[in-house]
Amino acid sequence: MYVHIGGEVTVPADTISVLINLETVLPSQKSVTDFINSEDENNRLQYLTDEIPKTVVVASDRTYLSPLSTGVLRKRIEKGIYLG
Repeated sequence: MYVHIGGEVTVPADTISVLINLETVLPSQKSVTDFINSEDENNRLQYLTDEIPKTVVVASDRTYLSPLSTGVLRKRIEKGIYLG
């Protein structure tokens, strides 16, 4: 089963390990910024929006910056609104 995470991207639902709500992350939470920077340096980061992203989606092979909220993504995963 696949889940649409933003833009033109769908990923296998079972490869998603973490959703990070960027709307609640404080600038003082350096670990999140460090993680995103590390993923970018290792060419594992993919932007799915030109706007300010709302969610970091950590999958087994890549990390995505998604325009969709964690609530929308969680509902898609939980309710089985998959594409594929």
